[in-house]
Amino acid sequence: MIKLYGIKNCDTMKKAFSWCEERSLPYQFHDYKKSGVPLDRLTAWCETAGWEKLLNRKGTTYRKLSPAQQAVATQDAAVMLMMENPSLIKRPVVEANGQLLVGFDPELFGRIIR
Repeated sequence: MIKLYGIKNCDTMKKAFSWCEERSLPYQFHDYKKSGVPLDRLTAWCETAGWEKLLNRKGTTYRKLSPAQQAVATQDAAVMLMMENPSLIKRPVVEANGQLLVGFDPELFGRIIR
């Protein structure tokens, strides 16, 4: 089963949903803006993909942070910041076939997700 984590109204998420639907691939969606992300899951993602890859530094939520908050330098600090502001987690985060994907890349999706 493909598990997509993200925010429902995000344009990148819509691309991931469409990609799966065009291929008739069933998926389960977890909206981490509404439901949050369990601390252990977010920590595991950081250990697998790296917190720098998971932290969305391009969105408006990040730009609204104070300079001190933006200066996050450790995984623990990044995890706490993302727990407080789920919009700071890059989208989508995908768990499929024992793999973890961060962000939408159709070519990579095609190699990993079947």
